[in-house]
Amino acid sequence: MTTLRALLPFVLTLLLTTSAQADVGQQLQRFDQATENSMAERANDFFRQLYDEQFLDTLYIYSSAAPADTLREQVWYWAAEYFYDQQRYEQADAYALQALPLYKQGNDRTGEADCLNLLAIANVRLGHYQRAATFAKQCHQLDEASGDADRQAASLNLLAAIYLSANQGQEAVKYVLRGIDKATQANDQPRLATLLGTASEIYHAIGDDQRSLSYAEQAYEMEQQLGREYKAMIRLSQKASALMGMEQYEEARLELEKAIGYFRQVNDRQSIGICCNKMGMVLLRQGDAEGGVPFFREAAAIFGQIGDRGQEMYAHRGLYECLWKTNPDSAKIENDLFSALKDSLYSNASAESLARFNAEFENDWLKRENQEVLTARKRMMWTAVIIVVALLLLGGAGAWLMRRRQQRISEQLRANLQKYDELSRRYNNALQTSAANSTEHTQLTEGDQQFIDKLTATAEQLLLDGHLDAETTAAQMGMSLYQLRQRLAATTGDTPQLFIATMRMRHARHLLDEHPEMTVGEVAMACGYGDTPNFTRAFKKTFGLTPTQYLAIKSANTSNDNII
Repeated sequence: MTTLRALLPFVLTLLLTTSAQADVGQQLQRFDQATENSMAERANDFFRQLYDEQFLDTLYIYSSAAPADTLREQVWYWAAEYFYDQQRYEQADAYALQALPLYKQGNDRTGEADCLNLLAIANVRLGHYQRAATFAKQCHQLDEASGDADRQAASLNLLAAIYLSANQGQEAVKYVLRGIDKATQANDQPRLATLLGTASEIYHAIGDDQRSLSYAEQAYEMEQQLGREYKAMIRLSQKASALMGMEQYEEARLELEKAIGYFRQVNDRQSIGICCNKMGMVLLRQGDAEGGVPFFREAAAIFGQIGDRGQEMYAHRGLYECLWKTNPDSAKIENDLFSALKDSLYSNASAESLARFNAEFENDWLKRENQEVLTARKRMMWTAVIIVVALLLLGGAGAWLMRRRQQRISEQLRANLQKYDELSRRYNNALQTSAANSTEHTQLTEGDQQFIDKLTATAEQLLLDGHLDAETTAAQMGMSLYQLRQRLAATTGDTPQLFIATMRMRHARHLLDEHPEMTVGEVAMACGYGDTPNFTRAFKKTFGLTPTQYLAIKSANTSNDNII
């Protein structure tokens, strides 16, 4: 009876979710069967369905003149996003595969990278690690070509998650540490918090739980400062894993109780299932095998329904360990299910492919850094030539200067060659490298603080006036854009664009918190966004939720006396 009661919320959620998916599925079927003349109308019906379900913050309307491929690209991509959000990973994979060639055909590199990213994470959930790595590699190549450190950090985090899910924690380390460096370079605090959380999971997997706990605590504190409660609960779950590894079971149980309660409130089945697996294991390690059974059963039901074979495997393994003393027959069934899933997930072919991808990435990185060293050497050689010419022109008066310059060139050359010689060994000591110091901030001088205060006040006024951009901000500060960029980089490490984006997001959250009468579209316009989809994408990147999801969770928290 206790087990049935524990599964009741999951069953009710499943029934409601299935009904919503049926409506979306019907709209997609109508779109796929539409003629050229009715395709735009069917696309608008589909987007209206997503809008009515509050998946989209604005209603997309296409004219009858919209190209057929544009309609297919958008409908199929957003269908994939919708099904991934609903944790229906096979449907997400199928629709993203249909959208991908259209992005390539239209030469939309950003859209192509987003589609590849979605395909990769869907295949991680499905346990198709070889396919996931293939898509992630293509995504990372596009992100590398873009030169955008933030996008590079995102794809490196994805690669780290793939190798972690494929039970190759030692290989995952190099990707997550490199991703942390990129996120720090981009000064993207939300991305950095995510990577620190991934690092916590990886170090737990390889048995370094002290370091895992340190990363989880850093990530949790950052999420709290960013106001991302949903992400903070994920960091609590990661912290619980580290505590469990350190045999601090009671502390782990308390953290998981908080996380499970929150995830039930926001109806995130994936996170509920992950936390149930962890709670079941905590109770098992505390000697309460009977108490662990309902948690593992709920996790197995969730992951079996959404198709996450990796987490389903752990649930069946937990049930086997809980039941083998009291119910050997049931325990054998669970062990058989566990073994079948394990064999399908960790095949030799997948392991070989992942090893090949890993070697290719290391080779690419080594080539890139090698090229940097060679470029530096060429630059110094030309400098030496220029000095020789100058010496010939100036005669003996420049001899002393040339000797000093040559000495510095030689020292720099030796340093670069030493760096190059150490490239092949850098991954062997990656585990001893800590990125903790990268999150520290240098204290501003009084002059720098006055500059930031004036810049913030100027940007706030321009935002209210509807004229906030880098050029206008620089002019109001009495500076050229180049001077503003140099001063801001020297003071905080930010670019003017990143500073302005941060100001827009801070203002957006203020409006959502203080002006519930405003629509999301009105907030987008007030923050300087010309259309709602771009605003929604920026907001979700910053806070981990769309504006509509943020408002819904905020409303639920306000009505709950136990939530501050």
